[in-house]
Amino acid sequence: MKHYDYLIVGAGLFGATFAERQSALGKKCLVIEKRDHIAGNVYTEECEGIEVHKYGCHIMHTDDVGVWEYLSRFTRFNHFRNEPVANYKGELYNLPFNMNTFHQMWGVNTPAEAKEIIDKQRGEITGEPKNLEEQAISLVGRDIYEKLIKGYTEKQWGRDCKDLPAFIIRRLPVRMRFDNNYFNHSYQGIPEDGYTNMVARMLDKIKVQLNEDYLADREKWNACADTVVYTGPIDAFYDYSEGRLEYRSLRFETEVLDMENYQGIAAMNFTDRETPYTRIIEHKHFAFGTQEKTIITREYSAEFKEGMEPYYPINDEKNAAIYARYKQKADAEKNVIFGGRLAEYKYYDMDQVVRSALNAVAE
Repeated sequence: MKHYDYLIVGAGLFGATFAERQSALGKKCLVIEKRDHIAGNVYTEECEGIEVHKYGCHIMHTDDVGVWEYLSRFTRFNHFRNEPVANYKGELYNLPFNMNTFHQMWGVNTPAEAKEIIDKQRGEITGEPKNLEEQAISLVGRDIYEKLIKGYTEKQWGRDCKDLPAFIIRRLPVRMRFDNNYFNHSYQGIPEDGYTNMVARMLDKIKVQLNEDYLADREKWNACADTVVYTGPIDAFYDYSEGRLEYRSLRFETEVLDMENYQGIAAMNFTDRETPYTRIIEHKHFAFGTQEKTIITREYSAEFKEGMEPYYPINDEKNAAIYARYKQKADAEKNVIFGGRLAEYKYYDMDQVVRSALNAVAE
């Protein structure tokens, strides 16, 4: 097999960024990908003229001008802003928690009125919060907790809020102004022709092989390059020798509807415990679509099992200890670079993944 400077395992954002930058510096790179497509979890696929986010919605938002300018070489971002709506048993509330939310919940019109109610409700928790429920109430009061946090969080984690650690929500954004923009970042948007096309341009001059499982034949792959850049699960890399890291996963149900507009917004969160899914995504609204049909995806949180896609690391003490042991091994590797959310067992926003890859190239 042809010899390369870098073998990049995974064609997601970390792998694509690393490969593109090293290639621009004159290095020979080979990218292999276990799936049958590039772009990892930001993969989008066109259907009915609509870019469908196949692994849940991804909205680029950042204050990192370097990352924004770098990705803008490969795509044009639209002006989408994430302004989700929470649906609690048919009652609709704007997110994140802001004056619109407080007016909808209590009928208040001024920040002083809202603050008075929140401060009064927060008072029921005295002392250090012992669990997520107490932490949430101590931050935003019982009304918001019961309607907009409790059910959604329990579906996300598959556990009662009283059984979840307080540190999961150390703080919650509370805005005393009428502002539904979920993110405060200076740069926000979605690629006009989808993330897959963006990543394809990043990998345009780089050899990519799909449907290749690095771990199934690592000796062969290691022999073809001086350095391996690994973006898969770190515990799998070490054959689970220190134990299995835990994740939450997601399940999606997508359907094409013969109507122009289903819910009028890109993301609607269902915050009651009884509704089985956590949210419904209507993909056309990410691009302000006017197609005759629409496509929706119901998103379900799920306990991770073998064969499922790992999404969210469970950052408790047990998993932190397991990862620390793997990290010690990884740091001792001479010809392997570990990068991305699975290899670093870290929840990353997209801009953080790209920045991490850029930094890895600069080191």
